[in-house]
Amino acid sequence: MVTLSALELAPLSDDMERVEAELRGSVDSEDRFLGEVAEHLVTAGGKRLRPALTLCATYAAQGAVAASAAAVTGGVACELVHLGSLYHDDVIDEADTRRGVPSVNARWSNIVAILAGDYLLARASALAASLGADVAGLLAATIGELCRGQVLELQHLFDTGRTEEVYASAIEGKTAALFATSCRIGGMVSAVDEPTLDALTRFGHHLGMCFQVVDDVLDLTSTDEALGKHAGQDLLEGIYTLPVIYAIQGSSELRDMLGSPLDGDRLVEARTIISANGSIDAALEVAQDHAKKANEALSGADGLDVGVTSGLCRLVDSLVTRDS
Repeated sequence: MVTLSALELAPLSDDMERVEAELRGSVDSEDRFLGEVAEHLVTAGGKRLRPALTLCATYAAQGAVAASAAAVTGGVACELVHLGSLYHDDVIDEADTRRGVPSVNARWSNIVAILAGDYLLARASALAASLGADVAGLLAATIGELCRGQVLELQHLFDTGRTEEVYASAIEGKTAALFATSCRIGGMVSAVDEPTLDALTRFGHHLGMCFQVVDDVLDLTSTDEALGKHAGQDLLEGIYTLPVIYAIQGSSELRDMLGSPLDGDRLVEARTIISANGSIDAALEVAQDHAKKANEALSGADGLDVGVTSGLCRLVDSLVTRDS
């Protein structure tokens, strides 16, 4: 499991409590029902990795001291974008659970989930605007990238010819863009120079790519209990991720099996083939390459706190070896 303990940064625990408090306050609404729906996944917990990255970018720039109010607000804005995208994703996926609790669409309806997701994105945009036009513009562009990546993925459902390049472009949009933005906002509110800002952004990008590849591996190899959602869901929905792409290239049996929805028995059979032909290890090598590039981005940046960057490198390494 991904944990923030690898960072070992003194102010992080207290600052994450500040993030949590502001996050809950940001989704409050005079409409009691809207507030309940908007808070649903907030109270379900989560890793809060994106706001943690915003905080750590400020620590790297300014030293491991308590983060500014602007850094906390920037991290909350990024987390709200993430949560809003989850509300929408669960409608697209027809998911019935998220983080071990009923999804919003399952508990209420698709319409409620869509509108609540829109509300979270609106709240994120308002917080970003409070930090200035540059941050607001960046977050707006990032939301656009999330949409682009998701649309690209939907264009290739059940596509046994999906390429590694198309897969990479999709996850750059739907995952890596927000990781990069989380780090960049931390640098922006800390007024770092452009080379340092770009280094933090590259770190976030490669961290996000690593995170998503590992997440896609775990969807095939982990359990429902560990994931907090149904294992194999991507394969069931026709989303052929990197390990599946590699497995198809090495197995005509799997290629013939895929291309249309699978029933339960054939899903198990497909996961067995994918796990046995080396495609999992090949995908993890790609994740490890992104992890290496993430660490190189930090090591090549001048003026960043060495203790903080060491903690971030440990976090990267923990992502590659996580089991849920």
